[in-house]
Amino acid sequence: METWLQQFVRLLPEGSSYYLILLLIAFGESLPIIGLLLPGSTLIVLAGFLAFHGKGLLLPIFFCAAGGALLGDLLGFWLGRHFGERILALKSFQKRRQLAKQAERFFYMHGGKSIFFARFLGPIRGITPFFAGISRMPGRPFGIYAFISAILWGIVYPGLGFLGGISWQRTQSLTTRAGLLVLLILGLTIIHYWLRRSLKLSSGDSKHGD
Repeated sequence: METWLQQFVRLLPEGSSYYLILLLIAFGESLPIIGLLLPGSTLIVLAGFLAFHGKGLLLPIFFCAAGGALLGDLLGFWLGRHFGERILALKSFQKRRQLAKQAERFFYMHGGKSIFFARFLGPIRGITPFFAGISRMPGRPFGIYAFISAILWGIVYPGLGFLGGISWQRTQSLTTRAGLLVLLILGLTIIHYWLRRSLKLSSGDSKHGD
């Protein structure tokens, strides 16, 4: 393990306090405003990397990462539904208005699927559930998408860190590849949706023509 990481590990608490910190990191990154500032994914990947070197156990890290992510999404959704307009007026949001608009467009373009994909798409991760709440998305489908994406994220990101445990550089490479894979799946989903919509429109035009 690199020297700077060894020094960093010595500063970390032991036992349940350590796992609580990981839960709070995953929770905070899933919230509007806080999620824009907190590099939660990197820290969760790092936790998996450290587990390979004996700092913590992988299974509790999975649970803490997934649980924190799900709780953060649910709170972000609730905040958007009840206080959305007030929060959008805050200076912290105004400074990142462009990013907020990107998350808003992403949600309205992809609906429920955006909750799943945004979990793996960096900066808009903590804002998309918030906009789902503002748009009054029904709670049940939101909860299903949030639950599935949180579970996968909670397993994949620490898992990548653990698999890349030989070196931090390798871990970063694996994380980048995982992100590219998610983008590829998102792209294929968009193409599939566009083709299906085009076929429906063509079918409708044919019927009118008849």
